[in-house]
Amino acid sequence: MLKDPGSLRYFWNLGAEDTLHLLSSRPAGLNSAEAETRLAANPPLSSGTKTEYTAFFLFLLQFRSPVTLLLIVASLLSAALGDLADTLIILLIVLMSSLLGFWQEYHAAKAVAGLLKLVKLRSPVWRNGVIKETNAEEVVPGDVINLSAGDIIPADCLILEDEALFVDEAAFTGETFPVEKRQGIVSAESPLAQRTNTLWMGSHVISGKATAVVVRTGADTEFGHISADLKKAVPETDFEKGIRKFGYMLMEITLLLVIIIFAINVLLHKPVLNSLLFSLALAVGLTPQLLPAIISVNLATSAKRMAGLKVIVKRLSSIENLGSMNILCSDKTGTITEGKIQIQDTLGISGNPSDRVLRYAWLNASLQSSYHNPVDEAICTHYQGPKDNYRIRSEVPYDFVRKCLSVQIENESECLAITKGALKQVLAICSRAERKDGTVVALDECRAEIDRHFKNLSQQGLRTIGLAYKKLASQSNFTRADEKDMVFLGFIVLLDPPKANITETIGKLNRLGVGLKILTGDNVLVTKTLAARIGFAYPEALTGGQISKMSNTALLQRASRTDIFAELEPNQKERIIMMLKRSGNVVGFMGDGINDAPALHVAEVGISVDTAVDVAREAADIVLLSQDLEVLADGILEGRKTFTNTMKYIFMATSANFGNMFSMAGASLFLPFLPLLPKQILLTNILTDLPEMAIATDRVDQVNLQSPQRWDLRFIQRFMIIFGLLSSLFDYLTFAVLLWALHASEETFQTGWFIESVFSATLIVLVVRTRLPFFKSLPGRYLLAATVVVLVAVLIIPLSPIAVWFGFSVLPLSYYAWITPVVLCYMLGAEGTKQYFYRRMMHKQLHTR
Repeated sequence: MLKDPGSLRYFWNLGAEDTLHLLSSRPAGLNSAEAETRLAANPPLSSGTKTEYTAFFLFLLQFRSPVTLLLIVASLLSAALGDLADTLIILLIVLMSSLLGFWQEYHAAKAVAGLLKLVKLRSPVWRNGVIKETNAEEVVPGDVINLSAGDIIPADCLILEDEALFVDEAAFTGETFPVEKRQGIVSAESPLAQRTNTLWMGSHVISGKATAVVVRTGADTEFGHISADLKKAVPETDFEKGIRKFGYMLMEITLLLVIIIFAINVLLHKPVLNSLLFSLALAVGLTPQLLPAIISVNLATSAKRMAGLKVIVKRLSSIENLGSMNILCSDKTGTITEGKIQIQDTLGISGNPSDRVLRYAWLNASLQSSYHNPVDEAICTHYQGPKDNYRIRSEVPYDFVRKCLSVQIENESECLAITKGALKQVLAICSRAERKDGTVVALDECRAEIDRHFKNLSQQGLRTIGLAYKKLASQSNFTRADEKDMVFLGFIVLLDPPKANITETIGKLNRLGVGLKILTGDNVLVTKTLAARIGFAYPEALTGGQISKMSNTALLQRASRTDIFAELEPNQKERIIMMLKRSGNVVGFMGDGINDAPALHVAEVGISVDTAVDVAREAADIVLLSQDLEVLADGILEGRKTFTNTMKYIFMATSANFGNMFSMAGASLFLPFLPLLPKQILLTNILTDLPEMAIATDRVDQVNLQSPQRWDLRFIQRFMIIFGLLSSLFDYLTFAVLLWALHASEETFQTGWFIESVFSATLIVLVVRTRLPFFKSLPGRYLLAATVVVLVAVLIIPLSPIAVWFGFSVLPLSYYAWITPVVLCYMLGAEGTKQYFYRRMMHKQLHTR
């Protein structure tokens, strides 16, 4: 265990040996037994005692509605005044409703937790003297970890060894540019930004590599201290904003109605406590209590279905945005192309095939030890020549500013520096070039020839990187400062063919109303050639150089109509997505590289793949288990199903439920008794909610899948008013039948309207769940089964022993003869109103455009 934890308070002021000693560790790391003991004493940030009570707190959250709490208090007050039976019935119904919501949300949470395990971050840790891939959450103080470009740092660490290490720690310092880190000792008083020998949990490696010892984990880290603030920074999705506004609207209506109804009932000299209970029960009926549970269930059910489609959802609310997405921004490598780089050729500066270029490229790729990428793998696979007896002396790893990688190699006879990278950057560090015959000339003499070959290769859709070398006389290590006065040797020509089915997939996305935009660091000629091959008729392109000269206003106007953004700097992807969002689009971004993290974070739907670097997977909302846009198209359809089913519940809750509640409010004004008792209202509410619990499994019409779905509060308000008034109209027709045709007593009236109310609210679900005629769009089997069960239960309850508990009585058969045509007319009227409503809304939308 740790010898003296207090002495590690300023660990950046300690040497490597002292730190290892205080941590009871060693350069080869810990063994498994030591790690297990320390993990128990240092739980990860996401763990702790709170998980033991998650289910309990989730249950308590079901009572978070102030109206529900007021209802409980009022019912307890009723018990104190002697009405114990009614109190128990009300509390039982509230408990049943809460248990339903809890059961749905709890199982949804468990399902999501299981899916998230599929995309846990891993860290290479020294255990038992060997490197072992370990869950980042299981890293403990004293562990020695290896880090390279793309890795997220799992804990606060002290650097033991480093090589050209640059880290992004903007979350801590606000510094946009990568920070250079190196082994050493800094002053104990140094501010966080100047602790150059430390690595902080949550930051990530931009380039280079390092070995570091873990000092602090979990809540003890700098990230742990500020994690609460970071969590607050997660932006609301478009759907979440809509739900919040919808909630405010319901709250205003409910509060206003409760106050008015309570005041009027008191003025009419009805019992104050009964009036209060009636008003509160009415508020419960108005409020779609199960909305949080319905949303959670819809999202969790969708997440499980999407997992079967190889789409893992990390942030549930992003599913709704996936269905709303109308623009997808993506890199081309691995999504549009095969992502399997092949060496097409290695050429000298005159365009001649060159074995020497291939040999030097192989030396660079095989001996470098930092971030291995598909280009290096392709070079090593392609090279079949002699394996020269070179050894590496030093290395300047790739980074996204220089866009090149250098190695210094040597054998008994010579010492060389070999650099490969983006052609423009490689040419910038060269002053000479080597011709086919081996003569070395000034670069300016052949620059036009080099540019001509590069342009020709790019127009063929081939990616070209440059290769340069320099003979070194001194034995000192080669550094970034030495990347100058090099000799340009030639081109490495790469081919990454488009995927076989990509044209059909892009066509499918277009038919779904999702436009594809290519964002790439590759050159514009290669990208335009590729775009033409995959179905872009006349692709419009912008380069990073052009974008850097454009104002935000100019880019805002150009971005939506541009198909290709090429030769981009990493920060430009983020800016493009911001401008597309400001244009009113819901933007998804698909990326898997280190420099994609900012764009993934700012996009409404951040999409990555399971083979992506840690920082990209961590920033993403959705992780694909297959690097294929076809998989994403399936995910979009699933997102739209989820959105549609969630909206169905809202339409149901704002049609029959609202209509019934408005009818009760009005009826209470002219009846000498309450139209329904508080416990009867609550029973009505829970019975009408039961079928809606199955809405997540309902079928979705093709019309809802053809285009992006967006939240529209004004549409919901109109729907609520029109269908609520229609429901009230038939409710008052029921009142007329009960009062004038049947001369109903208080109990008969309440029983009769209870049956009609539940019947109409349950059957209307079958109408409003679809834009099509209800007989052309059959509900899912679970929804249909739940509907039948509720209808049968409503007919049985007045005949059962529990009828006495609720104050129901047996109705004459003539009631059913009267009420059946009323309910049928209501369904037909709702169907006709629905067709008129959607036609009118579509006409308005076309007029608006």
